[in-house]
Amino acid sequence: MSPRDPERPVTESSTVDVDDHDVHTDPAALETLAEAAAQETVEVAPDGSVVGYRARRTLRLRVELVRQLRRRRVQLVLGFLLVLPWILWAAFEFGTDGRNARSGGFVDLATSSAPNFVVFVLFATGSFLLPMIVALFFGDTIASEASWSSLKYLLAIPIPRHRLMRQKAITSALLSLFAITLLPAVALLVGVIFYGTGEALSPTGDAIAFDQSMIALVLTICYLAIHLLWVAGVALFLTVSTDAPLGAVGGTVLVAILSQILDQITALEGLRNYLPTHYAFAWSDLIANDIDWSNMAAGAFSAVAYGAFFGLLAWRRFRTKDITS
Repeated sequence: MSPRDPERPVTESSTVDVDDHDVHTDPAALETLAEAAAQETVEVAPDGSVVGYRARRTLRLRVELVRQLRRRRVQLVLGFLLVLPWILWAAFEFGTDGRNARSGGFVDLATSSAPNFVVFVLFATGSFLLPMIVALFFGDTIASEASWSSLKYLLAIPIPRHRLMRQKAITSALLSLFAITLLPAVALLVGVIFYGTGEALSPTGDAIAFDQSMIALVLTICYLAIHLLWVAGVALFLTVSTDAPLGAVGGTVLVAILSQILDQITALEGLRNYLPTHYAFAWSDLIANDIDWSNMAAGAFSAVAYGAFFGLLAWRRFRTKDITS
């Protein structure tokens, strides 16, 4: 290789042959490299971010929601909620006829009208199925990314940790709210088709008209959404604390079951009021002529308090979590 012509000027477009010249001793080569580095330097904003980078453009809510809806587990859960009221109707239709042995509970009144069928469906699913669905949506959201080893790449895009957790939590909340609304909506459709638009009857003998029962149904969905916030908080804390989605979901369900078991122990007396599941069925007070709001108010406050507490723990844990492993 021939040496460079000494009469040839060094320009910005000139290349330096490191085999012929030592860049540590050739002033022209050093100057050329410095100019090239200056041209390739990325502009940085005062806060340290790259100019043009906008955190709000990362992990958009619509993208995450569509991504979750395409997952098989979400589709199976929503499909099961669509089928469940029909299964319960078939159980009443083709099961043993026990009309002569009625005890007056919501189960016995389930086939009296569409509103009562909805109430029965919510009673049948309120203690286990609905908490499990919320635990699934919230408990799987971040732990699944960690188990797939994709969490560290999401944060390296970079998506700020607080935004990733917020977007994941909002998506899980929307899916949970849709599930909580879908089940009674399908149950109402099945009830109207087979049992008619009669009055909603309670075991205490109160009866409210169909239009009033629809208002009660909307309030029931709102209460359930608020009450299950405690499940969401626990699941969110567990999903940022473990890399196993099954552990986060299963742990949340176990906490709910344990709370329900403790709530059945009458020896605890007033201590049961502090259990998160104690007011799980306070919405049943809406099926009455004179509604008692005290239990629902206490249940809503309890759920918000538990949800906020575990939500803050989840954020604190995720903020310092090592995601490089």
